[in-house]
Amino acid sequence: MAVRIDRDKCMYCGACTSVCPFLALELRETYVHVHEDKCKECGICVKACPVGAISLPRGDTQ
Repeated sequence: MAVRIDRDKCMYCGACTSVCPFLALELRETYVHVHEDKCKECGICVKACPVGAISLPRGDTQ
């Protein structure tokens, strides 16, 4: 599994993509793409998102 991004909340600011140590998030023109094969569900991006648009499937951060 991988993090989930709420596209209605996401501002495409790039805060999540800049902190991901696994390069699992990619800022595209109109959304943030999650490379599920790279995501380790560490929760760093969840904490970095200024609008709370990212969540873990299990609902918590490590």
